Amino acid sequence: MMADDGEEDQSGWGEACRREAAIRDLLDRHPERLTINAVELVACELGLSRPTLYRLIARYRLTRTVEGLLGPGRGRREGTRVLDPDEEKLIRQILEEEYLKPTRPPFEYVLERIRGACRRRGWPPPTWRTVKARLDLIDPRAKAVLRRDIEAVRATEPTPNEYASSRPLEIVQIDHTQVDVIVVDEQSRAPVGRPWITIAIDVLTRMVTGFHLGLEAPSRVSVGLCLLHAVHDKTAWMAERGIDAPWPVSGLPETLHADNGSDFRSQAFVRACRNHGIRLMWRPPGRPHFGGHIERLIGTQMGAVHLLPGTTFSNPQERGDYQSSTAARMTLRELERWIGWEIAGHYHQRVHGGLHRPPIAVWREHEERLKLRLPVDRMQFWVSFLPEEERVLRRDGIHFCNIRYWADALAADVGGTKGKLLIKYDPRDLSRIFVRRASGRFVEARYRNLGWPGITLSEQRAAVRQLKAQGRREIDEEMIFKTTLRQREIEDTARRQTAASRRRREQRPDAAPADQKADGLKGIDSRKALGGDEGSETWRDH
Repeated sequence: MMADDGEEDQSGWGEACRREAAIRDLLDRHPERLTINAVELVACELGLSRPTLYRLIARYRLTRTVEGLLGPGRGRREGTRVLDPDEEKLIRQILEEEYLKPTRPPFEYVLERIRGACRRRGWPPPTWRTVKARLDLIDPRAKAVLRRDIEAVRATEPTPNEYASSRPLEIVQIDHTQVDVIVVDEQSRAPVGRPWITIAIDVLTRMVTGFHLGLEAPSRVSVGLCLLHAVHDKTAWMAERGIDAPWPVSGLPETLHADNGSDFRSQAFVRACRNHGIRLMWRPPGRPHFGGHIERLIGTQMGAVHLLPGTTFSNPQERGDYQSSTAARMTLRELERWIGWEIAGHYHQRVHGGLHRPPIAVWREHEERLKLRLPVDRMQFWVSFLPEEERVLRRDGIHFCNIRYWADALAADVGGTKGKLLIKYDPRDLSRIFVRRASGRFVEARYRNLGWPGITLSEQRAAVRQLKAQGRREIDEEMIFKTTLRQREIEDTARRQTAASRRRREQRPDAAPADQKADGLKGIDSRKALGGDEGSETWRDH
C-alpha cells in the first residue's frame, strides 16, 4: 500500500510539480515567443509575480525537470528533524490501521493518535505536514477503496476512452517478461538461463519506443535503462549492433502506463518520473485489458523467439521433447541484436492488425507535427531511476556497502557538510556511485582503492554473509574483495557444470561486451565511466 522508498519531507516538491506542469504547458503553447498576456495568466494561476515566473521559466529551460524549479540549497533547513526509522514505521502502521477504515475517521483524529503514540514512547510528536506527507504516499485508489469512499473510487476509476491516444508519446505502456529462449555464456557458449526483457510501446502508433534485455530480474534499474533507450535517438545504438533498419522513435512520454509491480509503484520511481514531467498511470487490479497493447506486443515478440535455437516455447506441451538447453546457441548480446532487428525490420514494417497499416507509417504521418521533449542531461535522467541511500562524508570519503569511495571534487566539502549526502548506485556495478554535493551538484565517486575489481551488489552481500558465517564481526573492504575473487574462482571452475554459476558470471561488471566498455554512455548500457576528468562534477540537481 505504502511505498517503502520514503523520502525526506520537502514541502516545496508538490508546488514545484504544479509549477513545472504549468510552465511546460506554457512553453508548449508558445514555442517561438512568450507573450506578456500568456505569462501574466500563468503567473496569476500560480500566485506568482511576473518577474518571478520569468526567472522560473529561465531556470526550467536549463534542466526541463521539477528539481530545476526547487532552487539551490535544497538540503534540509537548519533545525529540520529527520524521523527515526522506528517512528516512520509507527506512523505508517497507524495510518494503515486507523485511517484506512470503512468508518473513514478524519485526518485530525489519526494525527492525534500518532502524536499520542509518539509521546508515550518519548519521541517528539510529528508535525501536521510530516504526517500528511506520509499519507500522500498511499495510492489514492487504494485509499479510496479501503475507506469505501465510492465517489473517490469513481474519480480514480479509468474508462476505456482514457486510454485512447490522439498523438504519439501521449501514452506509452511498459512491462516486463521473461524471454522464452535460453542464452549462452560469451566464452564457453554453455547455457546460462532465460533473460528478462523490459519493453515499451506507444499506444497511438504501436511503435516500440525502447527495450532493455538483461539477466537480472526486473527492477527500477531495468525500467530506467528501458526508458533511457526509449527517449533518446537510437542511431548510435543501432550502428553499434549493425542494424540498418529505421527506428525513428525518441522523446519523453507524456503518460507512462504500467502494471502494479513494486518497481513501478515505489516512491523513488514515481518521483523520478514526475521530475521529468512524466505522468504515471497504473493498471487497475483485475483489469488486464487495460494493458492490452503491451500484452499483445509481448505475445508477438515471444512468438517470434519461438523460432530461435534454445527456445523454451510458452509451455511444456508446446516444447514436447525439445531440449532447450542443449539447443541454445545465442549469447545475450546476440539475442539483443536479433530482437533489435525483429522490432525495427519486421514488427514496425508489417501491417498491424489494429491499425491496418505498418506502425512506422503511422509514426511518420504524425512525425512532422510531433513536439519532442528530451532530457537535457542524458546521465542525470538515467541516474534519477537508480536506488538511493544517504551517507556521511568522512575524511576518507563515502562509506557504502563496507567500501570506501572518493572523488577529488569532494575534498572541498570535507568538514563543511552538515548531515548526510544523497548517493545513487547501480546494483550491477558498485565500482562507482553518484554523490550529490551540498551545492546540489552530483559527482561520480570511484573506489578509493582503484585496484579493486567491479562487483555487483549481490556479490558484495554474498561476501559479507560468508565473512559473518566465519565469525568476523568487523567487515573490511579488503576481505570483501578477496572473498569475492575467491568465490568467482569457484564459480569459474564450476561454470561448465551449472547454469546458475554461469549466469552470475555473465552479470559481473567486467563481463560487459567489448563494444560496451568504451567511455561514455552508449546505447542502453550504463555500466561504464562518464566522459571527462574523474571526480569532476557531472550535473546540477537544483
